[in-house]
Amino acid sequence: MTRLGDLERAVMDVLWDTPSGTSEGVTVREVVDALAGRELAYTTVLTVLDRLAGKSMVRREREGRAWRYRAAASREAHIAQLMLDALDLGGSRDAALVRFARSVTGTEAEVLRAALSATSESVPPAGPTRPTETTPEAAQPDVTDRATWARLAGGATDR
Repeated sequence: MTRLGDLERAVMDVLWDTPSGTSEGVTVREVVDALAGRELAYTTVLTVLDRLAGKSMVRREREGRAWRYRAAASREAHIAQLMLDALDLGGSRDAALVRFARSVTGTEAEVLRAALSATSESVPPAGPTRPTETTPEAAQPDVTDRATWARLAGGATDR
């Protein structure tokens, strides 16, 4: 997943902060208005949204002559994916996870424990063989899959 530039992040923040009741998305004009303090041209915001659509960060639907845009995944799913990407940068994933775990606050550690507990309850313990498609365990999520981790962390991703 590509890191977002400053303007891309500002546009995504508008989409992520759009009330959930507006699931049909927002227009370019609505994004421009939300970013009024930045004095951006309509065409600049349109270009950023088109590029974000090309990166599969936003979904768009035609409404008359205009497009409506909405985030393809939640802010939390995006952040979780960035964290997973950081683990892929090299070195030992285990060492990086341990160092991360030691750096979080007590409250954050409790959130992690609760998430891991909830995840371990829905996933069968690892055994010597992987479940086949005919066994009930096959219906459980494969938590080794990056998209599954991102989904469990807060939303679906499009990869």
